[in-house]
Amino acid sequence: MAEFNHVHSVTEMPEGDDAKCSFQNRMFLEPQEKKRSVKSLVVKQAKKSCSCTPAKVKDYVFSFFPVLQWLPKYKLREYLLGDIMSGVIVGVLLVPQSIAYSLLAGQEPIYGLYTSFFAGIIYFIFGTSRHISVGIFGVLCLMVGQVVDRELQRAGYDLEPDVLSVLTDTAGYVNTTISPVNRTSQKLLCDKSCYAITVGATVTFIAGIYQVAMGFFQVGFVSVYLSDSLLSGFVTGASFTILTSQAKYLLGLDIPRSSGIGSVIATWINIFRNIHKTNICDLITSFLCFLVLIPTKELNEHFKSKLKAPIPVELFVIVAATLASRFGKLRETYGSSVAGHIPTGFLPPSPPDWNLIPNVALDAIPIAIIGFAITVSLSEMFAKKHGYSVKANQEMYAIGFCNIIPSFFHCFTTSAALAKTLVKESTGCRTQMSGMLTSLVILLVLLVIAPLFYSLQKCVLAVITIVNLRGALRKFKDLPKMWYLSRVDTVIWIVTMASSALISTEIGLLVGVCFSMLCVIFRTQRPEAPLLGWVAESETYESLSAYKNLQTKPGIVVFRFEAPLYYINKECFKSTLYKQTGVNPVWVKTAKKKAAKRMLREKEVDSGGNETSISMDFVSEPLGFHTIVIDCCAVQFLDTAGICTLKEVCRDYREIDVQVLLAQCNPSVRSSLIRGEFFKEGEDHLLFHSVHQAVDFALGSQGHSGTSASK
Repeated sequence: MAEFNHVHSVTEMPEGDDAKCSFQNRMFLEPQEKKRSVKSLVVKQAKKSCSCTPAKVKDYVFSFFPVLQWLPKYKLREYLLGDIMSGVIVGVLLVPQSIAYSLLAGQEPIYGLYTSFFAGIIYFIFGTSRHISVGIFGVLCLMVGQVVDRELQRAGYDLEPDVLSVLTDTAGYVNTTISPVNRTSQKLLCDKSCYAITVGATVTFIAGIYQVAMGFFQVGFVSVYLSDSLLSGFVTGASFTILTSQAKYLLGLDIPRSSGIGSVIATWINIFRNIHKTNICDLITSFLCFLVLIPTKELNEHFKSKLKAPIPVELFVIVAATLASRFGKLRETYGSSVAGHIPTGFLPPSPPDWNLIPNVALDAIPIAIIGFAITVSLSEMFAKKHGYSVKANQEMYAIGFCNIIPSFFHCFTTSAALAKTLVKESTGCRTQMSGMLTSLVILLVLLVIAPLFYSLQKCVLAVITIVNLRGALRKFKDLPKMWYLSRVDTVIWIVTMASSALISTEIGLLVGVCFSMLCVIFRTQRPEAPLLGWVAESETYESLSAYKNLQTKPGIVVFRFEAPLYYINKECFKSTLYKQTGVNPVWVKTAKKKAAKRMLREKEVDSGGNETSISMDFVSEPLGFHTIVIDCCAVQFLDTAGICTLKEVCRDYREIDVQVLLAQCNPSVRSSLIRGEFFKEGEDHLLFHSVHQAVDFALGSQGHSGTSASK
């Protein structure tokens, strides 16, 4: 018997040495008995989930608060110096970036500092990665800023400044206990900055709820649909949108921020329409900042192996620019736009605006997915690099609470950021304590230094934001190498990048996910399906189109289908098999029937004619092979359509005296064949552990048939 598992049909064995050889080449496997009692599984899981013991409670608390595990084991002498150094350096770098990225999110600078402060403390408590830096991330700031701009317009903050000031002053005299006449006057009870952070905090709260829910229901698998090429293309495309949104600050233009589909193109049109209004002071300041920042950043990267810490050039630029603006009176003399008053201390906590949740619930979904996907991927990457493990589920909880809790303290969305994580790693970070020290640096700025940045020009912050996009924009240099490695990944990168930049970030992400899924479907719909040849002096069979000097066995065709066989590619399987073998059994059967009918008609008219002999020759024309061996090693699964297709192919070939053998089927495929009653079609459908065994069986059975025919 060559059948596996529950296949019990017995074939007639060849006699003599052939029978002995054939029997020895076969293998017998007894399947494991699988207990599939749904009731027992449910009861077992319920007992496991509902049981409560002191040990289980302790394990749950320690796993939910990882700080309780690693902090008591903290080695002061070994870890403290590296954590202090990395924490202080990242904090110094994070201060100017927090202020700059606040503009990107449509917020006042103080809220960026709040966000970075709270994110570091909360990740210190809930996070499992020792190296990632959680804080402001440019792409998420852009996505939050787009939602904020839309809601500001809906609330009436896109009105002319004079009208807006009148409404605000009037609203100031309205008793807050009295319901406003309309929605616009209600929103204007707090100014534009107040309402902007209310929208940002509400989006952040909902995104955090989504992330915690993903962790609770363990649906982190959705991140597998965000491949590296897709995420890279999305970040690069979003970088163009970020650059575009900051261009107006470089030129000192006061133009409305475009949002929605095609915002990049609309923004550049507005910029060129108002180019004559460029503030020369802001333009010169931007140019000088670029001259300082770009070369210094390049030197930092070039000599990062020799430098103990990167040069905090951004901080130096901000200090110098603030002093120049303050003592040069650039705002009063040239009309430069400055950061304005940055208060010290903390505002009292306030809940999100529950009435805004229906407006922003959908916008929070891509923000939540991008945030946790980047955080989990960076956590796993650095954990693998340094030889420790992280819990992906706990990371989703951590980043979720980094958004939920700070949303009550006037903060917006955070996630891990690659650039700051690399700095943190390279400066000696050993544990999560480094993030706490970073928060302490930001706390110092919040309590003491923040008001000193009043005169800082916004164009300087825009330059800092744009310079930090260099890493994403450099991905274009990697395109030739990516094309060489995988053309499909390159096309996914280009499509995601273009749609994110030219349409919108949210739609670009959706387009990228859908396109990458379509690529997977198309690759399984039209897979490789080569004929195989025998490698001499071995039991190996490889593709005839890929390798030279392969041999073929007479009368045997070996065919490999390199994809699952299911409803999408079933027709491709049949057409490719017919093309590779050169024989379509349906056509052969049809031709034989037509020839037989023609013979019958000709016999009735005139027997023994020339045409009749031609027809007889046609009917008995040999096919060139007697066996097809289908190598199923790359067929991961079969569905109902795939099983029916195999049945149909085997039946059609059997009717023209060609047997079909299956080899190297995995347990899932074998189980599907058994459940689909594949083996009831006839005794010629045999399964083999290897292609070599199937070929040997075919040669033996054909030799036995030839001997019997000669007798």
